[in-house]
Amino acid sequence: MSPWVVLIGYNLFCAWAVTGYLMGATQSKEYAEAEWYADLWLVVVWVIYFTLYLRTLARRAEPHIYVANWYYMAFILVVAMLHIVNNIALPVSWAGAKSYTVWSGVQDVMIQWWYGHNAVAFFLTAGFLGMLYYFLPVRSGRPIWSYRLSILSFWGIVFFYIWVGSHHLHYTALPYWVQTLGMTFSVMLLVPSWASAGNAIATLNGAWGRVRDDATLRFMFVAAVFYGLSTFEGSFLAIRPVNSLSHYTDWTVGHVHSGTLGWVAMIIFGAIYSIVPQLAGREAMAWPKAVEWHFWLAVVGTLVYVVAMWNAGITQGLMWRAYDANGALSYSFLQSVQAMAPYYLLRTLGGAMFLGGAVLCALNCRATLHESRTRDLAHDRPLAVQPAE
Repeated sequence: MSPWVVLIGYNLFCAWAVTGYLMGATQSKEYAEAEWYADLWLVVVWVIYFTLYLRTLARRAEPHIYVANWYYMAFILVVAMLHIVNNIALPVSWAGAKSYTVWSGVQDVMIQWWYGHNAVAFFLTAGFLGMLYYFLPVRSGRPIWSYRLSILSFWGIVFFYIWVGSHHLHYTALPYWVQTLGMTFSVMLLVPSWASAGNAIATLNGAWGRVRDDATLRFMFVAAVFYGLSTFEGSFLAIRPVNSLSHYTDWTVGHVHSGTLGWVAMIIFGAIYSIVPQLAGREAMAWPKAVEWHFWLAVVGTLVYVVAMWNAGITQGLMWRAYDANGALSYSFLQSVQAMAPYYLLRTLGGAMFLGGAVLCALNCRATLHESRTRDLAHDRPLAVQPAE
């Protein structure tokens, strides 16, 4: 069973789902828009993925299973569970590819956000924490600061996260106690989340000189910092009175992008810059200076983007709840939209900087792999991946 099946199969799912959207085939669920035919195909691909992962673990030479693999396992299993439960539906049209979920009314909403928030938790958190726990110690040349703490934070994240989805549904028809449960667990979640971020940062004690000189390691450090910041912000926004100001505003957009750009993307870039030279049989990227440029473009671009959205969201929230002496709204919705102009300009600037850094990364990877191929052909030897030490 080849990993190519998973790679091609998953991309086929993405293409199948997106082309369906263009034809109006959608469930209209956030993060779960794909209709039943694409959902079934994804289950097949995911089972193959899980099988490959288990077979890889079974063939390991090291008897101990490092904590990074715990996070990968949680990512695969829980995402599968979430996907299946949220997408249980009854097809009603083969030609129109239409289906209706078996869940109804407020139950459907509750299942959707149990799925939606945990898709973020176990896809964009657990999987990438696994990357952090592997690449940060390897790149810094230091063991994880506290292995016991990494295990405790793993179980804390897995247990607490699964309960927090209802904080997306404050002030709705969802029962009040369920909203309160989501809010409470969201605040409690800060403990294992900060334990993971703190464990990563403490690992760098004694290696700060390498952080200063190595842009790749700096990507990982910034990722850990942003993870701590975005998890704090998430717990804060889940508190009901704060949520009344932030919900439906660009503050939520800022929070999401501090996580996706500052945390997820940064650890991805760090992993890419660690793996690509190994694949190319080199000690470093072809353009070392470009890595440095990419780092500053990514960090500054993320900060400009996120700070602009924070300000935009708070401005929106305050304008929408402002009343005059007669009890009428002080601002129309159009006025709140017009007030967003400078913030959206900054958002565009920050996003362009981040995109520019990502393009530079892609070109650098291409140059690194191309030079490796050229060198191997010049020496008339087969291409080979150099094993990591």
